[in-house]
Amino acid sequence: MKLTAKVKLLPTPEQRGYLLETMRRFNAACNHISAVAWETQTFRQIPLHHRVYHAVKDRFELSAQMAVRANAKVVDAYKLDRAKLRSFRELGAITYDDRILSWKLTASSVSIWTLQGRQTIPFVAGAYQHKLLQTRQGETDLAYVGGEFYLFATVNVEEPEPVEIQDVLGVDLGIVNLATDSDGERYSGKYLNSVRHRHRRLRRKLQKKRTKGAKRRLKKLAGKERRFAHDVNHTIAKRIVEKAQRTNRAVALEDLKGIRQRVRARRPQRSTWRSLKRAWLHSWAFHDFGQKLSYKAQRQGVRVV
Repeated sequence: MKLTAKVKLLPTPEQRGYLLETMRRFNAACNHISAVAWETQTFRQIPLHHRVYHAVKDRFELSAQMAVRANAKVVDAYKLDRAKLRSFRELGAITYDDRILSWKLTASSVSIWTLQGRQTIPFVAGAYQHKLLQTRQGETDLAYVGGEFYLFATVNVEEPEPVEIQDVLGVDLGIVNLATDSDGERYSGKYLNSVRHRHRRLRRKLQKKRTKGAKRRLKKLAGKERRFAHDVNHTIAKRIVEKAQRTNRAVALEDLKGIRQRVRARRPQRSTWRSLKRAWLHSWAFHDFGQKLSYKAQRQGVRVV
């Protein structure tokens, strides 16, 4: 079973500059490769590699393997959509392999290729992430998020033997009660919804001010609500999976297709807040919850239907 371990890099100010310049140069190379691919309608990896490899190495001063990785990033992008020219953000993520990034787990550091040569940079991670990294296998993504550098490493975790199923635990999802299982246990969304409303009200207030201080505050708040919702998803999914494992049951999850169109806000909700219907029905991450429940169940040998 493949998972992703996320760790935070702690570069020096000098190394930070090296990483930023490497990301800019790498993504500029990707944009160049993308233009060639679009102009010549060459979207397969090997033919495109022959067209751009030497030019990319010389023009952007990338190593051989970095040129290969840039080509692979462009090819992957066109696998999703060939209807338009693909472009890449200046500080978009870079995918490293073991030739250009090596891990030193005992020292909690990595040796990573940059335009200024190899740099040894420490990282910080919790015990859970360190344990996952013991089974690291494959590529690692370097991403610049919120002014910080993170590594997302692919790890391979062994799956346990499936639990012997004796019954099924049904799970119904909602908004007032985020989840309700067939035993009658409810996982209330009251606190989460109050947090969402408070953040929504604060954002609206700050946006009206339009001052520098308000903008700084908005930037600081960005993503806070989403991270909180993801944490709630993790907690509820973990409790449901533990219950199913303890009672030797599979988990039957509600089919969420069309949930946005099926669910309607009640009349009292409409009269309380004008935007409540739209905000409540479209802010809860049903898909995210389903993904978290599925992978947690798979790690515990619990079947999900």
